[in-house]
Amino acid sequence: MRVLVLEDDPELGPVIIRGLREAGFAVDSATDLADADFKLAVNTYDCLVADRALPDGDALTLLAAQRKAGSALPVLLLTALDAVSDRVAGFEHGADDYLVKPFAFAELNARVRTLCRRAQPARLPELRVGTLELDLPRRRVRREGVLLTLTAKEFAVLEVLMLRAGEVVTRTDLIERCWDEQTEPLSNVVDVLIGQLRRKLGPPELISTVRGVGYRLADHTTEP
Repeated sequence: MRVLVLEDDPELGPVIIRGLREAGFAVDSATDLADADFKLAVNTYDCLVADRALPDGDALTLLAAQRKAGSALPVLLLTALDAVSDRVAGFEHGADDYLVKPFAFAELNARVRTLCRRAQPARLPELRVGTLELDLPRRRVRREGVLLTLTAKEFAVLEVLMLRAGEVVTRTDLIERCWDEQTEPLSNVVDVLIGQLRRKLGPPELISTVRGVGYRLADHTTEP
């Protein structure tokens, strides 16, 4: 799940970004409306987390423009403006949720995850490919009944591969869905992580390399 954080506070912004990344989100950042507008135009996000008071204006103007253009991107306003009139204005301009600073990070994480799920197609709470089971709500993975310990990034990549079991998933697809703007597209982060996943999943190998293209997770009728 990929999130754009629009926050100009030099201390709070990095904290929010780091926390969301540690929770398993791919996170891009913007510090003003112009930068956020550009990134929303060129990238696909599952949620926007936006402060209101920014150097070049109120985030409500960006939100209103997005809604006028037909965007259904879930938006969480994260702001110190806590008057009832401020909350009402946020919802009237198209916000999906409103969280006042200071806030508990656990609550922010839960709200962002809920909004991201709303943006994605309806999915089963559990994915199964052969003896491989992925429990989305509990974020657990088992193979042949054995619980595996995966990092948040490994879980995210495995989820994409399982959703498209039997299909070739390109490196670009994986980077766009599971990483963020800090990832260099030509780096080997995907290959390294796939290697880690293979070791943790154990034999027989489930993830095959399609040379020059990407990877494929064997479904129950396809050999790796």
